[in-house]
Amino acid sequence: MTRNDGRLNFNLLDEDPLPQDECGVFGVWAPGEEVSKLAYYGLYALQHRGQESAGIAASDGKSIRVYKDIGLVSQVFDESTLNSLTGHIAVGHCRYSTTGASQWSNAQPTLGDTPHGTVALGHNGNLTNSADLRERIIERHGRADFGELNQGNTTDTALVTALLKDQPGESLEDQAMALLPTLEGAFCLVFMNENTLYAARDPHGVRPLVLGRLASGWVVASEQSALATVGASVIREIEPGELIAIDSDGVRSHHFAAATPARCVFEYVYLARPDANINGRSVYESRVEMGRQLAREDTHDADIVIPVPESGTPAAVGYAEASGLPFAQGFIKNAYVGRTFIQPSQTLRQLGIRLKLNVQEHVVRGKRVVVVDDSIVRGNTQRAIVRMLREAGAAEIHVKISSPPVQWPCFYGIDFASRAELIANGATMEEITQAVGADSLAYISEDGMIAATQQPRSTLCTACFSGVYPIKLPPESRRGKMLLETPSATDAGSTQNPGGGCDPGPDAEFDIDEIPLAEAKK
Repeated sequence: MTRNDGRLNFNLLDEDPLPQDECGVFGVWAPGEEVSKLAYYGLYALQHRGQESAGIAASDGKSIRVYKDIGLVSQVFDESTLNSLTGHIAVGHCRYSTTGASQWSNAQPTLGDTPHGTVALGHNGNLTNSADLRERIIERHGRADFGELNQGNTTDTALVTALLKDQPGESLEDQAMALLPTLEGAFCLVFMNENTLYAARDPHGVRPLVLGRLASGWVVASEQSALATVGASVIREIEPGELIAIDSDGVRSHHFAAATPARCVFEYVYLARPDANINGRSVYESRVEMGRQLAREDTHDADIVIPVPESGTPAAVGYAEASGLPFAQGFIKNAYVGRTFIQPSQTLRQLGIRLKLNVQEHVVRGKRVVVVDDSIVRGNTQRAIVRMLREAGAAEIHVKISSPPVQWPCFYGIDFASRAELIANGATMEEITQAVGADSLAYISEDGMIAATQQPRSTLCTACFSGVYPIKLPPESRRGKMLLETPSATDAGSTQNPGGGCDPGPDAEFDIDEIPLAEAKK
């Protein structure tokens, strides 16, 4: 099975997880349309952003029905399920876990009661003040186990849903305006009550969120691909710090905070689909330009340029163009490889990547090969790729990476390996080259990557490459993927490290005080 953008749906090597996408959100307000099916197809287009669980909530103006489960969008829903989700508003979500375990109780949208109806909410991103939010609930109610929190939900999304319950305001819109300024970190929220669709984006605009127009209504989604899939035209991006409300009166816009942009540069490098457009810049063209710049910075005498399919393809196209070397398809991917529950034997495990990717021997034999990929995490995938090329008879193998070395964890919605596991952490270029077995290795410079996005450096988050975090982080004991899994996790004096997710983990060998922070963006 492939991702909708052509990239492999799952990791090339199970023991070498790639940077995991965060989540995809989708919302539609369209009286007279089959909104659950629009949400289904919208989520299908956003499947690359989350592959652990999926859910859709729909309202007919009187009540909200929700269906969610573990699995891909196509595995969770069928015709009869979608037909039961009737109404004129729908909110959809596909999840990759960045807060809370991958389990059914953490699937979204979450549901909660408010004085102004039921709320169904989907979230893309990661809040950095979850511990504070949980303590706020405890202070108000003496406990933090009502709503979905009482049903085993351990996500920051459930905290937001619960907090909406007792915010001041004459409407859910007012309540959201009171709550949103108190949320810290990266968030794109798409939520609804029985009659109104809402969407909000954090003041830094870390994750993308766009507004589209249907003939009979409106759509909001993480990326334009979802709008195109359901036949909606792109109107504009939701602005950083903006809340919009959509109902029979049209679209209303409010700003709950001043915009201080810190858009995730890794969306341009890898996360977003190539057909996305972020802040006026084509993601595909950004990646092609990264390849061109990579060739300008480091060109080897070689015979061919090949990509690691499919995420490395645009950069390989650009590298070939700038270097003058011919582009070739050196790998063929199996388009039907997906999640499997069959455990391989040790012999088959050693074959690893070959189930998903195979070399075209006649293309590479005897050739000096430049192989282009978008990033290196642990290095196991690149090591396997280099080994396969050598076994196929490649004369030389020069690995080119269209992003700088990943050296720092993300706390804003990407699930990287812990810092201790990152191959670029503390290793020299020669050591990394030797580890992956290549004849040479080169990364694009940070300046070159940023220039390819055509965005001002000051408006981008480059934390995973630079270690400069634009949004202040809490102490280590008050962050981490499993922070909300235990009642004591938010104790200010807790010494436990939940680990997992974006948390650097117990072997990270660095302290929060060592992380440089960008100048205050408040």
